[in-house]
Amino acid sequence: MKKILIIDDEEKLRSLIARVITLEGFEVLEAGDLKSAVKKLDHSDIDVVLCDVKLPDGNGVDFLTTIREKYPLLETILLTAYGNIPDGVQAIKNGAFDYITKGDDNNKIIPLIYRALEKADLNKRVVSLEKQLGEKHSFDAIIGKSKKLLACIDLARRVAPTDTTVLLLGETGTGKEVFAQSIHQASARSKKTFVAINCSAFGKDLLESEMFGHKAGAFTGATKDKKGLFDEAHNGTIFLDEIGELAPDLQAKLLRVLESGEFIKIGDTQPTKVNVRIIAATNRDLQKEIASGDFRSDLFYRISAFQITIPALRERAGDIESLAKSFAAQYALKVNKKIKSLSPEYVNALENNSWNGNIRELKNVIERSVILTDGPVLDIESLPFELLLARNDGNKNLSAFSLASAEKLHVQKVLNYTNGNKAEAARLLEVGIATLYRKIEEYKL
Repeated sequence: MKKILIIDDEEKLRSLIARVITLEGFEVLEAGDLKSAVKKLDHSDIDVVLCDVKLPDGNGVDFLTTIREKYPLLETILLTAYGNIPDGVQAIKNGAFDYITKGDDNNKIIPLIYRALEKADLNKRVVSLEKQLGEKHSFDAIIGKSKKLLACIDLARRVAPTDTTVLLLGETGTGKEVFAQSIHQASARSKKTFVAINCSAFGKDLLESEMFGHKAGAFTGATKDKKGLFDEAHNGTIFLDEIGELAPDLQAKLLRVLESGEFIKIGDTQPTKVNVRIIAATNRDLQKEIASGDFRSDLFYRISAFQITIPALRERAGDIESLAKSFAAQYALKVNKKIKSLSPEYVNALENNSWNGNIRELKNVIERSVILTDGPVLDIESLPFELLLARNDGNKNLSAFSLASAEKLHVQKVLNYTNGNKAEAARLLEVGIATLYRKIEEYKL
């Protein structure tokens, strides 16, 4: 039940308003002064406050500041016997939902309360979503306990509270954007915007417009002013993925942002000032790019003040099972399936793969498995054929096109179908039981 607090020293009027509001199905609390009102606010989850302007121990307009600081989720409607424009303006500035005159506006109270309740509910939902977002992108949400990963998390935690530019290194698909979001979330800029842009996803001219914006008429088709992503990230964080793909003139423009905090939009003559933290990422060896003349050394030294190298998935094989379980749960929820576990053979196959595509590749494999699986357990039958070939050390050299590879996979599928019953498997394969045992030994099944 929604709770409404009425603060008014006129007992008869307060009781009258309370009765009217109670008839709407709300729980009403009353206070005759600010001191008793604060006690009720501290001990009850109030949604909306109706507060008189003139009270024995203070002023309702001034009290709005206290409400905004201590109880930011609730909404306040101010009541006054003598409405005046300056008080009304100050009330709205101090955070009042509305400001009405007693007697003249009595018929507005109930509709106002409903609207204020909607705003209070929205406030709570926003806070809840922010909390969920913070938890999703926190360092604690990064899955894995390997030493290399934990060392990276420790470095990221240390640099997060600063405004230092961070360069994330590592192969494609290792989770560099996840680290960038976690650094942003742990920084003083967490309430501001996080903007990510892939520098390899656009042509040079389009990328410049996306990053820095343009003025109307700057080029054919530029019919109106456009804000760039650096503008959008003002006071927040911008993540420049694949920074090694930046064209030389854009590298120079980015260097100016890092040095002076300003840039010039396409078609503009005046600089635009921004306050952003830059996190960059690349899978390239920028030192080699500098040697070949493809990357500016001065830009490299500005973005590489603090480097973190994210390990490849094959370097943290002990984390594969926990990652796979997490992805399986996510995708099962999406397609409305109940996946309870991963079979030992399935995990073994995952752990023996080289994962050249890293976490991104693992995600794709798990999604495929969830789609193909009808039961509650992910088993090797749902894995891609080429991944199965790497399942056992003794068979890593089998070609995907060899007859032995096909035979091995078929025997494994039949054994899975019979739940390990070798006599039944031999019957279905139309071979002797001794032959089946020999094949099991040969292929280490």
